[in-house]
Amino acid sequence: MKASELINHWEAEYGEQISAESYPIQLNHKDSARVEALLEMFPGLTKERLMRDLVHAALNDLASGFPYVQGDKVIAQDEEGFPMYEDVGPTPEFLALTRKHLQKINADKH
Repeated sequence: MKASELINHWEAEYGEQISAESYPIQLNHKDSARVEALLEMFPGLTKERLMRDLVHAALNDLASGFPYVQGDKVIAQDEEGFPMYEDVGPTPEFLALTRKHLQKINADKH
């Protein structure tokens, strides 16, 4: 989800499973004012939910913005038969590390 889609998300109000891990942060004055403005605009929204959704949107934006770096290995062919090369940029590492940590988080729940 992109940050620009958060308003629709908040209006629809659906939830995902929440981690027990906490990440306390301090914001600069302008970002703090922006958070307070959004809380005033959406009075039913808690500060925790707002921050969680903002981090979620920012992480999705970040992950989708990683540059593709073409490797040497052909991993497939497109519909016109041209070779598709593996991505050796930060995306595969980020996805692998995300899966690793998600497995650990899920294992710790049980």
